[in-house]
Amino acid sequence: MTNSDIALRNKQLILDGLARFAAGDIEVLRELLHPDFIEHSPGNPSGRDAFVDFIGEAPVASAHLDIKRVIADADYAVVHYHMVTADDPRGVAVTDIWRMVEGLITEHWDVVQAVPDAGEIPHGMF
Repeated sequence: MTNSDIALRNKQLILDGLARFAAGDIEVLRELLHPDFIEHSPGNPSGRDAFVDFIGEAPVASAHLDIKRVIADADYAVVHYHMVTADDPRGVAVTDIWRMVEGLITEHWDVVQAVPDAGEIPHGMF
């Protein structure tokens, strides 16, 4: 496989996985994450099973995810999306960075920012 082929595969794996996750299939993460998955977000556990159990109870598990863009190469997939929960209709802007090795997610970083009032962002958040 060329790097371009791997990038397309990574992008599709992430898009398909996010679609299943957003539809309520938390277990898709067990298929996508390496058993020794490393999490870099404070307060979130590393390890596939610990992470999946944690995320299953987190607000993201029942949130609406509106994917804005996905950027991928042979090693990483980056997803920028708007996450809205019942408790927070304005939501948050999230950027997830997933390191991919042989079709599995091995590491994760994220940046989360509250979506401010529309008047504070004249060019839009997304």
